[in-house]
Amino acid sequence: MKPRINTNKHKSRIYLCLFVFIRGFILFASQPEVKFEASSNLVVVNLTVRDRSGKIVEGLKKEDFQVFEDDKAQPVSVFEFQQLKDETLPPPIGVARSRMGVEAPPAAEPPKTSPGEVRYKDRRLMVLFFDLGSMRPAEEVRAQEAALKFLSQQMNASDMVALMTFSSSLELVEDFTDDREKLIQAIQALPIGEMAGMPGEDPESADDLSEEDANVLFMADDTEFNIFNTDRRLSALEAATRHLSTMPEKKALVYFSSGVGKTGVENQSQLRATINEAQRANVVFYTIDARGLVASAPGGDATTAAKRGSGIFSGKTQRDRMMKVNDEQDTLYSLAADTGGKALLDENDLTLGITQAQKDLASYYILGYYSTNAAQDGRFRRIRVRLASRPQLKLDHRAGYYANKLFKNFNSADKERQLEEALQLGNPKTELPLAIEINYFRLNRASYFVPLAAKVPASLIALARKGSAETAELDFIGQVRDSKGTLAGAVRDTIKVKLTNATAAEWSKRALEYDTGFLLAPGVYRIRFLARENQEGKMGTFETRFEVPDLNNEQDGVRMSSVVWSSQREALTSAVGGASNSKKLLAVHPLIHNGQKLVPSITRVFRKNQNLYVYFEVYDPEAEPDAKLPSVAASLSLYRGRSKAFESEPVRVSRFAESRNQAVTFQFQVPLAGLKPGRYTCQMNVVDEVGRKFAFPRAPLVLLP
Repeated sequence: MKPRINTNKHKSRIYLCLFVFIRGFILFASQPEVKFEASSNLVVVNLTVRDRSGKIVEGLKKEDFQVFEDDKAQPVSVFEFQQLKDETLPPPIGVARSRMGVEAPPAAEPPKTSPGEVRYKDRRLMVLFFDLGSMRPAEEVRAQEAALKFLSQQMNASDMVALMTFSSSLELVEDFTDDREKLIQAIQALPIGEMAGMPGEDPESADDLSEEDANVLFMADDTEFNIFNTDRRLSALEAATRHLSTMPEKKALVYFSSGVGKTGVENQSQLRATINEAQRANVVFYTIDARGLVASAPGGDATTAAKRGSGIFSGKTQRDRMMKVNDEQDTLYSLAADTGGKALLDENDLTLGITQAQKDLASYYILGYYSTNAAQDGRFRRIRVRLASRPQLKLDHRAGYYANKLFKNFNSADKERQLEEALQLGNPKTELPLAIEINYFRLNRASYFVPLAAKVPASLIALARKGSAETAELDFIGQVRDSKGTLAGAVRDTIKVKLTNATAAEWSKRALEYDTGFLLAPGVYRIRFLARENQEGKMGTFETRFEVPDLNNEQDGVRMSSVVWSSQREALTSAVGGASNSKKLLAVHPLIHNGQKLVPSITRVFRKNQNLYVYFEVYDPEAEPDAKLPSVAASLSLYRGRSKAFESEPVRVSRFAESRNQAVTFQFQVPLAGLKPGRYTCQMNVVDEVGRKFAFPRAPLVLLP
């Protein structure tokens, strides 16, 4: 007889369990969401071990190494040995096979791995980076031929090569591969001659690159903020190293360019940020000057017009030309030397730079550890590796890294401390682009007023909603030090911007400008200036060297102040940002007249519906013996290429300014509606008619529709 089951009883139990489950689910859903977060800081060290004869030492084990961070022992969690061979491959035949209808053998595909794991086992990773925006067509051809020669004759069995290009955007043309035929075809397809010159040469042109294109790693800002900014090349290099940072292997980036100039908006902080990012990503720069060995004629080669004036006879023209080349190569040398690579300068065989990178990337060990220092303070962490059992061996590895910084958890004291420490840290922040213009005006024979204007693109400044308005808050801090390192001036200010619905809609198309000033004696100075927006904590650093000349020692030419080029005059009451401690400076500020301030155009970019304002001062012009009055004439010329597009009527001033000490002031206003969009060179023609002295200061200008 089968046992009888009480179904009603079981049903009641099921209903009870279901009721408890539903009630528990409702109570759980009503509770606030709980998140469990864990983070770790994996630090990867690429280590080369050599004996006294320079030979690579193999066969070492994980237990042989001791790793220290700031003199604190760190347990090694990741250990790998990369054994790189130096067997030169035979000439490629894949192209010939494909022409005969025979398929070339497929290239080795890297295994799929999780982030942080070794993806390319026993492979030498090299990136050929072509800066197409800086090279002329002949230099592009020379760099192209060097790369083709390396791939066809000098590539080794361990080599994996990637190809990147930069003009107005950074593109990954080919990822790491050992398929030489594919690489050769990609290099042969480079647009030689189509992108020569500084990126943004044609302000009316635009790229059709889609933001969804996976090969575009970095898009340079072609707005007014970056047209003259040479930092865009360094920003592209920083983006390239950031892309490579996901791989723990050691990487060599071979950079073909014609130098990185220091004209335009110069910011040495971007150079330091690029180098720090490369060190963090285990990337070594090998920079190659594609111009090769240059022996230029004093007056220039056939590609440039002959120079005018006496400089070609005195040697000044040639000296200035060589100084310009040296400055451009200086940046290439710094990129290579500070990351452990080498720079190939003044050498016609460009393949030497690639083979040097190939030679230096010998077999090495990969060590990884999880740092026990969880503080995200942005400070430098020193790394030291030791072989206790064999101390006679030579160890080569990076010296350390900079820790990350978090902003969201900062209180007001933390924010102030971070701002002050950022001026001292060797790892400048460049999330917020920052451009600065520094001018000088003589107050007396021993003192100069040095106005500083800083510009930040508003599109990168986060807004916060407060009631019906949106607000933004920015902090500014800066220090000026003389050649001995003594503090000569400082500024600290906070600017709050309140936007209505109408002005907030136009916010992303504008730039926020901040100005202050310093009283300095003649000399050489270095300024370090930092801006931070206080919504997301993005920071920008600007550092440069500038000189306040002693105009009293000027004997041959006209004694002049800086020439200020502007497109805007505004009332002092409507200024967005100005130093709060500058009230004493307003009385001597040369750019303020009758309550109106002339705002310098830092980026030198204008539109046709604007006016061009020019202001400068001439000091101690010779006076006529009888009337004891000066006679100084000036005119403004605009050149487009080699042709003159505009010239103003001469303005003659025959009296000293009342508020300026032995100074003659000039102000120009030129409507730009009658000029065609494009690039111009502005030139002031200044003549001291009594003293028979001349000056022709120039500046570049871009006119947009």
